[in-house]
This record gives sequence, structure tokens and C-alpha cells, in this order.
Amino acid sequence: MLLKMSRVWIYLLLQFLIAVSLCHLKNVPAGSQQSFKNGLFNFYHSLILADGKETTIHLLKDIPKKYYFVLREDRAPISFTVTVTPCDVPIEWSILENKLQICFSPAGNYDTQDISKSQKIPNPVSTIFNYKGNSVETYVGMPSFSAIYLIEFLSTERDTHITVYLTSDITSGHLYPELPMDPRIDVVDIGHTVVTLAWKHSPSVLQHKENIQYCLLVNEKHNYKSLCAAETAIRSSGIKLPPTLALSLSPDLLDSQQVMIVSKQELSVVNKLNNGEVRQICMGTMNTYTVTNLSPSTQYYFDIFVVNLLTNASAAYTGTFARTLEEPDLKVTELKDGKIIHLTLDKKNWKFYNLQYQAKHKRVQFTFQSCSGQISVQITRNHKIVASEIFAGLRLFSLKGKLMDTYLVQVRSVEQSNTSVKVQVSSHFHKPLFSALPDSLKIKSFSKLRTCNSVTIAWLGTQEQSKYCVYKKRIEEDQVWTEVRSTDRCSGPESRNKYEKVLCKYFYDRNLQRAVATETIKGLDAGTLYLFDVYLTGPSGIPVRYHSRVVKTRKKC
Repeated sequence: MLLKMSRVWIYLLLQFLIAVSLCHLKNVPAGSQQSFKNGLFNFYHSLILADGKETTIHLLKDIPKKYYFVLREDRAPISFTVTVTPCDVPIEWSILENKLQICFSPAGNYDTQDISKSQKIPNPVSTIFNYKGNSVETYVGMPSFSAIYLIEFLSTERDTHITVYLTSDITSGHLYPELPMDPRIDVVDIGHTVVTLAWKHSPSVLQHKENIQYCLLVNEKHNYKSLCAAETAIRSSGIKLPPTLALSLSPDLLDSQQVMIVSKQELSVVNKLNNGEVRQICMGTMNTYTVTNLSPSTQYYFDIFVVNLLTNASAAYTGTFARTLEEPDLKVTELKDGKIIHLTLDKKNWKFYNLQYQAKHKRVQFTFQSCSGQISVQITRNHKIVASEIFAGLRLFSLKGKLMDTYLVQVRSVEQSNTSVKVQVSSHFHKPLFSALPDSLKIKSFSKLRTCNSVTIAWLGTQEQSKYCVYKKRIEEDQVWTEVRSTDRCSGPESRNKYEKVLCKYFYDRNLQRAVATETIKGLDAGTLYLFDVYLTGPSGIPVRYHSRVVKTRKKC
């Protein structure tokens, strides 16, 4: 019903404007009459630009497109605005104003003499604004209710599309988020693989925090002056995109992209292109961000868009660019067959190591023991990745290749604090770095066997004769996390105080299902926390520490 009323209103408006305009032709020369009639004919068959809505317009190369609009007097706007956003290439657009004269007296009585006096010289069509370029541009004008406004658009490079927003209702708020007075993006810090950015808050974020968010675009090609231009460029590469950088998480929309959810407040999408990658990162209302995992010695372009989540309309900050620092010369340490090296991964000074080994046999085995925290290990053979894993504790990688294959191992800390790791590579499988290990290095305690002065624990053994040493340490409630976290898994019994030693014993069993050791530790205090450790030392002589176990004795028995 509303749609029908709107069409009727537009039709009556057009008829009225045509009738009013034709009355001007009585005293206009014949050539001008024909020109004006052609303009009216085009007006009648062209499109009306909607007030208060964003309109998407498709342009064909070298073919101008016209839109008309009139301002409703009942709204009595103070001003009107037209915002045009090019989505691909530079365009030309202009606003023309055609003021009409009424050919009847205010009292409604026609007076030929008055009409001839008022219409000796008709008002011409005047251009009130024109622009050429690919930036988002806004025109603010004073309204005239006796005028028809014509907007002409032209693309001379290729077919493209644009968005146009007309509004004469200043009480409806802003469709587009506001930019700060200084919309520049500041490059705060540059590293080998990271760049930190900062920008001033949008007034819209401060006023409507729940409906506005910032989105960052990172690419290696150039800056984009609008979100529409950025999305168009990415789509042209054949990649499907979500509707906006506000980003829907529909799997159908993200088929060919790698999606990473960093936190509840941040979403990152990486698009792999032929000429590099384009990252889209939406980080909520934070106005600082550190872009990570960049390539060294590479120039990147950064654009920030402030997006209205309710309307998907956006505004672009002034883009910037930065070049990451050159990668330092890689320090490569040669690995020798069978030799153990102990690496300290200092987060501040040396976060990773590169180790190289040239195989003397077809089969090789790499052994890593993380002494504390998690480490990342990546092994490449002749420049191809053959193993990659993040872990804590002990890992063995058995690989088969060819004689004289070159292995490159990168060991990296993923912890915020320092850590260390023991590494060995060997082609002699009969001389492993560590003895045979049980399936699990966990220590189990039995709640039903706890008393006020004793605790029973158990652990898995192996099929070969090995030495097992048990240690205990009394700790306080607030020390549990610190003690467990700071455990050095590479250290052996020699690092412990003598009074902490409970016992050492040898045992094994050919049947692994029966290779279970149990021990009841007596002489403990009631209601007290104890930290228990077990060390396994096999024929190789290198101890392996089980995972620490904290047990509390009963308070009352």
C-alpha cells in the first residue's frame, strides 16, 4: 500500500513539475524550448533518487547516468547533503539545479501582463557542484523548493558501480560514521615482522560504542579510499567476500579464505592473492593495533575504516604505509650426529634458533626436550616442511630421506617468559638420547589411600631395567601454581636438596600392563600440601622427569 502511494505521489509530482515548467515556454525562443523539452523528457524517463537511503548505481563506460530529486517543503530542511562513494575507478559527477517559476499569481488569478513580466527571461539550468576522482565526496547545499536537482554520473575508464546517499532530514542522524578532525593513521612502531598503528577515535565510536567498530585492511599494493573500493578490488581477484568488513561468519561466504578468530573482540580474514595477501581485521573499538606475522623488508599499506554495524555504512581514515625492517642474518648452528645441545630461548634477545644437519644415513631421528613451557619446532628437508608442531615436554621425530639431505630446524619459544630446550639428532637408532619411555609421564595419587601422615602414588614403568627416584617437597597453598609452572623438566635429581629425597629403586616388567610402580610415602604432616616428583634414568644416563603431582594429606583421621 505504501509503495502504491509512493508511486502515485511521484507520478503527480512529475506531472505537476512538467505542467509548471511548460508554462515557461510561452515566451522562450524556439531553440531553447526544444532543449528544455528534451530535458523534461529525460527527466520523466529517468530515476528519482531516494531521500534518506543509500543507493547503489551501476555505470557503463562512457555512458552518463542521470538521477533527479526534489526537496519536500513539508520537511523544511535547513540543508541537504549528497555523498558519493566510488567503488573502483575515478568517476565524474555533478549536481545541476533547475529553478522553476510559477506562472500564476499568488491569488490564483491568471494575469497575462504579470506573467509576461515575470517570464521575460527564464532561469537557466546552473551547475552548483562538480567533482572528478575516486575519493568519497560530500556536497552540502541550501535547499530550494522551486527547483529540480539533477545529478549526472560518468565513468570514462571502465564499467563500475558507486553508492549515493541523499538526505534532507538532519534529525535522522548520520548514516556514515564520523571521522575525527585529524583522520590520519600513525605508525607507532616498526619491527621485522610487526607494525603497530594508532589513530584518533571517531566521535561515532564515543557516542554509539555498541554499534560501531574499526576494521583494518592490510595489503602490499596500495591504499584504498573507501571500504567499497577495497571490497571491489578483492572481489575482482575471484575471492568471495562477506557483505562488509563487519564480517559474517557464514562458512558459505568464507570458502576460499583462512579465518582466524583472535578473541571475542577481534576477527581476522586473510585472502591469498597472486600479488600477495590482503588481511581484513576487525578489532572492535580499540584505536591501537599491532599487525603481526608480516614479511621482513616488505612495504605494506594500511587502511582503517570505521563501520556502522547497523547500516554497514563506513568512513575511511587517511591511509598510511610502512616498510618492515630487513631480516637479520640468520645464525645457523650446525648439529653433529649424536651430540646434545642445550638452547636457551630468551624472548627479549633471541627468540628462535636455526639448526642445520646434513644426513649421513637415510633415516634420522630428532629429539627435543622442552625444559619449561611450550616450544614450536619446524623441520624442513631440502626446503620442504616435513614436520611442524607446538608442544611441551618430550618429542621424537623419525624421518626417512636420502643420503646427504639437508635438514633445517627452527626452534622457537611461544611463551612470554624465557625457556630452554635440549636437542639431539642421530642416525644411530640403537643409541637414543633417551631410554625407552612409558606411554604416560603422569603421576597418579589415590584419594582413598590418603591418611593424615601418608600418601600413595603410582607411575608407569618400561620394559627395560631403569632407576626411579622419588622426591617430595612441602609447599603452601599460594605456591602451587608457581612451583608447577617453574618446573625445569631438563634438570635431574642432582638439582634437588638431599632432604627432599624419598627413595630410589630399580624395576621393569616385560608386560607393559604390569609395569606399574606404587609407593606409599609416610612421615608426612596432617592437612599439608606436598609436591611429588619422579625421575627416570635409563641406560643412556639422561634423567627424564615425570609431571609433578600435588597432593594434600588429610586434616583429620
